[in-house]
Amino acid sequence: MPPMLEANNVEVIYNQVILVLKGLSLKVHEGQIVTLLGNNGAGKSTTLKAISGLLKSENGKVTDGSITFLGERIDKIDPEKIVRKGIFQVMEGRKAFEDLTVEENLLVGAHTIRNRKQIKHDLEMVYNYFPRLLQRRNFLSGYISGGEQQMMVIGRGLMAHPKLMLLDEPSMGLSPMLVGEIFEIIQRINKEEKVTILLVEQNARMALSIADHGYVMENGRIVLDDDVEKLRENEDIKEFYLGLTEKGKQKSYRDVKHYKRRKRWLT
Repeated sequence: MPPMLEANNVEVIYNQVILVLKGLSLKVHEGQIVTLLGNNGAGKSTTLKAISGLLKSENGKVTDGSITFLGERIDKIDPEKIVRKGIFQVMEGRKAFEDLTVEENLLVGAHTIRNRKQIKHDLEMVYNYFPRLLQRRNFLSGYISGGEQQMMVIGRGLMAHPKLMLLDEPSMGLSPMLVGEIFEIIQRINKEEKVTILLVEQNARMALSIADHGYVMENGRIVLDDDVEKLRENEDIKEFYLGLTEKGKQKSYRDVKHYKRRKRWLT
């Protein structure tokens, strides 16, 4: 079966001079949770923005390669059309409309839906996944907790009826307990709502616990990919991303050698 999403040798340049993605290739199959790992500055968020069409707002551009979704090329079309095709990006940093209530923020995600009964049904679905949002529905979103804001922006994404959801650092700034809760819900959304997910996440241990397949980025390129079961057993991944030595002891990332680059790029 062909992949739902495919990036093939994608190059991205910012401000016409800064090369960020350098021949990046990856595939996401329908129904999967795929995680993208890498250090800060590796190009993970840029990859998501290239897929969702949001590069233009930051003076970025796909200058080579192609991105296809359900067999159609999308790297040359506007973000609004990409959303209508079924891709929704949940941005890093919980981008909330702070002067709107929680429910008004959720309804922003439904701006492409015209059926009021459908919107009501979708609100109930979101409140089922995030009961705390129901309790906060009339609160201004700027006055709820960081964890509740993260729930809200994921819920807003669900309101758009995505086929593919792009999640950028959903655990950022949250307590371990809340991280576990949110990742459990992400996994439920994938299974119950049949939403395919491409996940960028610094918490490699948590990301690898729910994903099916993983890619590792370094300096704008994919340097390693495999099923997560194999990645979890990869000694370099254990040391560099999970902070474990072969004896199971914590180790500083600064003490860990870089993993070997894979010899063959995806095509």
